Amino acid sequence: MSSRETYAPGPATGADVRKDGDRWTLVLVRELRHPPAKVWQALTEPEHLREWAPFDADRSLDTAGRVKLSTIGTPTPQISETSVTRVEAPRLLEYSWGENDIRWELEPVANGTRLTLWHNIGRNFVSMGAAGWHICFDVLERFLAGHPIGRIVGREAMKFGWQRLNTEYAKQFGVEAANPHPTT
Repeated sequence: MSSRETYAPGPATGADVRKDGDRWTLVLVRELRHPPAKVWQALTEPEHLREWAPFDADRSLDTAGRVKLSTIGTPTPQISETSVTRVEAPRLLEYSWGENDIRWELEPVANGTRLTLWHNIGRNFVSMGAAGWHICFDVLERFLAGHPIGRIVGREAMKFGWQRLNTEYAKQFGVEAANPHPTT
């Protein structure tokens, strides 16, 4: 059993970038030891999202339509009026988050679920995004296993190896590691 105090993310793995001109898509794949229905609930239900995701939702994401996503861990609240555009429970979920498109795919595998996240993201933020989602996925895995350690997002992620992951992913993607807090 792990606790928040002993949590440290592993090496940067399971991520790739698809490039189409200036439009980049971060693709993260994680094998979870839980059935798709349980993972689906964690991706769609507000009370589950509060345990691991970098945002809160004002309603369940399990039906198409309008939703407000509120980013967590930012100096000022960022609320995105958005729409869930595609729902095929428990295997596909699509919505926008700010200017970014998000696509979740859940595939049953022998020991649980292969979760794939497609996140359209600016080139300058791709390594930051990969590092942040890496930590979120680790927290999600612990939550699903019944050993929640609490959401780790925003500045707090800095205490948990985020900068190392940011650097490792930047190297893998062939980009410069983004500085989340520029001084100029």
